Amino acid sequence: MNVPELLHAREGKTLEFKRDLSSLQPILKTLVAFANTSGGTLVVGVRDDGAAVGIADPLREEERLASSIADSIRPAMTPEIDLASHDGKTLLIVHVPRWRGPFYLRSEGPQDGVYVRLGSTNRRAGPDLLAELQRSLAGVSFDQLPCADLSADDLDPERIRRYCAAIGREVSQAHLESLGVLVRQAGQLAPSHGGLILFGRDAPRQRLFPEARVSCARFRGVERVDFLDRLDIEGTVLEALEETPKFIRRNTRLAARIVTMRRQDIPEYPEVALREVLVNAVAHADYSLTGMRIRIAIYANRLEVENPGMLPFGMTLEDLKAGVSRIRNRVIVRVLRELGLVEEWGTGYRRVTQACEEGGYSPPTWQEMGAALRVIFQPHPAAANEASEQSAVFDVPVNVPDVPVNEPDVPINEAVNERQRWLLVQLSEGQQLKPHDVTAHFGVSEKTAKRDIAGLKARGLIEFVGAPKTGFYRLIRREL
Repeated sequence: MNVPELLHAREGKTLEFKRDLSSLQPILKTLVAFANTSGGTLVVGVRDDGAAVGIADPLREEERLASSIADSIRPAMTPEIDLASHDGKTLLIVHVPRWRGPFYLRSEGPQDGVYVRLGSTNRRAGPDLLAELQRSLAGVSFDQLPCADLSADDLDPERIRRYCAAIGREVSQAHLESLGVLVRQAGQLAPSHGGLILFGRDAPRQRLFPEARVSCARFRGVERVDFLDRLDIEGTVLEALEETPKFIRRNTRLAARIVTMRRQDIPEYPEVALREVLVNAVAHADYSLTGMRIRIAIYANRLEVENPGMLPFGMTLEDLKAGVSRIRNRVIVRVLRELGLVEEWGTGYRRVTQACEEGGYSPPTWQEMGAALRVIFQPHPAAANEASEQSAVFDVPVNVPDVPVNEPDVPINEAVNERQRWLLVQLSEGQQLKPHDVTAHFGVSEKTAKRDIAGLKARGLIEFVGAPKTGFYRLIRREL
């Protein structure tokens, strides 16, 4: 990148501007963070907005910076320092590749002086990030490590049986060892972190990796404020790959397009691209982080998939888009590959954008959000246009199939969501239902089920009969 291109670029993970060298400590932190993360370029003599102001006595400043780097950073770092001219002003440009480290500030020590680059900021590497950095440099992934004090019996045999049936293989210890699901520890077989995350029995898995799961939410409007529906999938992340699309389908719309006298349903969001992003989230999440999990958030105007963990060390968003692949979880990726969920290395971004283009969707936006990666999908234009024309009485903008005309007791002219529609159909058939029936059928919380029922009661569509503990809801019969 030449100097004009540098100055027109935005500060970020691999670029930072400094006006001068009056304060060297922040500059040294930036160089350490660049070296530990993905490399980067520091330009001195430039304002934050990219305007060149130049530096006085550039040769002396170059020597002062080089001496400070040699004295203050460990292990020894030798970045490339150049002087360049732009609009008659001299700039000092420091290029730092990503090196084996970890690098740290000598004054702060090898534990507290390690910094990494998150977005356009430098962050001290806490224990989790430092351990991840060290594993990356050693070529070992977190999910390959053995689970201390656990045995092979802590894996769920039924989950393993279902997996082997899906790939057409017999269950065998040798196969599980070849995948890294089982590893040797002190002469005994133990599940690896990845093995427990994928196939562990619920108790040990939830004890050691309580955040290794997927949480889904549908919000009212465009902010993360009011929940309309939510689901915390308690099973493994493999099971979440089956349940999450169901949640998305029941909380998003279908638009209609008439093609040669036939109706063509258009999902609000691209199903193939979403599947690819969900698989990538499971494959590349940083399961060593505490307090973070894979999240699916649906708003009135977008859908977001967020997984914990910055991009692997040495990788940028530009690398991701160019097809560069770095595997964070080797065990999990091997299993996903055997299931046919991961195809070719480094092709995920291309497949996502291609699926969106073929379906008429806008390509998603990829963002590094500190220690998380977020992918944002926009609704299909047809679904967005249809939503703008719908009445605001819909609490949840889901696709509700028309009830057949041979069910005259169902108030089909009422605006209801999918769960309420199902409830009305069941009641019209004489079923005696309670909130837990809605919860069991759709997997939503009891609070959501009660809110759906309260909405139907408020409109005079259903009523509760009998005692509080033994009673039930029934349809209020009326002419349509």
